[in-house]
Amino acid sequence: MENLRVLELYSGIGGMHYALKESGIPAHVVAAVDINTTANEVYRHNFPDTPLWSKSIEGIPLDDFNKLSVDVILMSPPCQPFTRLGLQGDIRDLRTKSFLYILDLLPRLNRLPRFILLENVKGFESSSARDLLIKTLMEGGYRFEEIMVSPTSVGIPNSRLRYYLIAQLSTETFSIQACSKILDAFPHPAESDSSEQPTVVSPAHPGSSQLDKDTEEGHFLYKLETMAEVQRKKNQNNDLSVRLIQGFLEPQSERNMEQYLLPPKTLLRYAMVMDIVQPTCRRSTCFTKGYGRYVEGTGSVLQSCMETEMQSVFTGLDQLSDEEKLQRLMKLKLRYFTPREVASLMGFPQSFSFPEHIPTKQRYKVLGNSLNVMVVARLLRLLVS
Repeated sequence: MENLRVLELYSGIGGMHYALKESGIPAHVVAAVDINTTANEVYRHNFPDTPLWSKSIEGIPLDDFNKLSVDVILMSPPCQPFTRLGLQGDIRDLRTKSFLYILDLLPRLNRLPRFILLENVKGFESSSARDLLIKTLMEGGYRFEEIMVSPTSVGIPNSRLRYYLIAQLSTETFSIQACSKILDAFPHPAESDSSEQPTVVSPAHPGSSQLDKDTEEGHFLYKLETMAEVQRKKNQNNDLSVRLIQGFLEPQSERNMEQYLLPPKTLLRYAMVMDIVQPTCRRSTCFTKGYGRYVEGTGSVLQSCMETEMQSVFTGLDQLSDEEKLQRLMKLKLRYFTPREVASLMGFPQSFSFPEHIPTKQRYKVLGNSLNVMVVARLLRLLVS
């Protein structure tokens, strides 16, 4: 196959670019486009030779797109208009303006791209923006497949359920059948068994299930967990197709992990709603851009002292004074995953790094806005093979 010319829109920190490299497809990114200055710094640091356009997509004229003459468009448009916890403004949200511009531009290109891959949050599949995308693709002669998968389906112990669309101009030999329903596993007969896709309860806000006082069942264990929640986590930890978290952790020394320990105030306030995982778990919840600043619903925290049993800490915890609670909770040495560990759980290779001056909070933020590299790499192989 000849070297494909790729346009990476909403390029962020380069998740799509890394996925392209991981896929092994002969291709090069002719331009990456993003307006986020921090993300662009990280992108330039990792891909210094890729032309990076630091401008709004809707500000780029049709002529400039035509000059690129691309074979592939990769894009991950802003998710806020579609996220379950947002206002769900859909196409009324100004943040969809650039995406609507792309849909308007696509049919007018001198040469249509042969392949398109789009990633977005769960919720996009029922939006008007998605309906417009499908209409544009069908009118342009594309065949497409829609898939909702989580990184657990490629053996990564992290829930990040996302919507993906892969499309190809139907003049090509197209091995993927366009399908009216959204698949919940990779569309490959040999690999779409049910074990690939464990049940994921809204990973965009995992803490909420712990907060719902499930009075119908009346079951409460330590923390505010229902029996259903406990069983779901147990099932995920028993899925041997998923790797252990310990394989994604940085080598620990007391000194370098000190800064990631949860502060006392946070422990006291959020102990009952945190999602706590251990190195031997095969699960963690979705890391969002608020990780490290907020606790509830932004991603799991790690128990780094394994000599202490979690149950012994949480049993009767609510009966204790703040001082006693703190003494108990501190024994677990709960810490945030480091940015490097979050990057690993999102499939970024060890060669990926941040410029030294980028603060930890900003690192979490740009990672939370990115995507899972391994999932996209697999979809790209499927699309282009």
